[in-house]
Amino acid sequence: MLQGFLENFGYVALFLGTFFEGETILVLAGFLAFQGYLRLDLVIATAFFGACAGDQLWYMLGRHHGRRVLARKPRWEALGERALRLIRRHPDLWVLGFRFIYGVRTVMPVAIGVSGYPPGRFLVFNCLGAGIWATVLGLAAYHFGNLLETLLGHVKRYEFIVLGALVVLGVLFWLRRYYRNRRT
Repeated sequence: MLQGFLENFGYVALFLGTFFEGETILVLAGFLAFQGYLRLDLVIATAFFGACAGDQLWYMLGRHHGRRVLARKPRWEALGERALRLIRRHPDLWVLGFRFIYGVRTVMPVAIGVSGYPPGRFLVFNCLGAGIWATVLGLAAYHFGNLLETLLGHVKRYEFIVLGALVVLGVLFWLRRYYRNRRT
């Protein structure tokens, strides 16, 4: 049942998850690749395309409607102003690395768009950064499964516990961010 579901919807869910945010779902997909439910190369490729496409959308929204998008959420506006200061100092490094900083993945491309960063340059550095991110995180999650198997023996016996724990962690991170955003 789980295998059939993942074969039919796993890559679509991964694409959508990385399009909108991504860390948790990519870690889960990397672990599922280790379990044999998904292919690691397709996990990395799907995460790359999802992250790249999502960040391009946020960047374009930032270029055309950036101040209005940031003003909709006070926390985003504050993060956006701080991001603009950082982007002015090291623009290419921020485009390459923002997705490695938890909690700024959606705000940074908007702020980069507001900053006037050139679209062609953003496309190149965004794709490069998304490729590095998808590869590093996907491989790390895959090897995390290998480490678990080394520590626990045959992981298949524990796969639902590990998957459940990863899902619970993802939901807890999401809830934390949700409630923090509501307070601000």
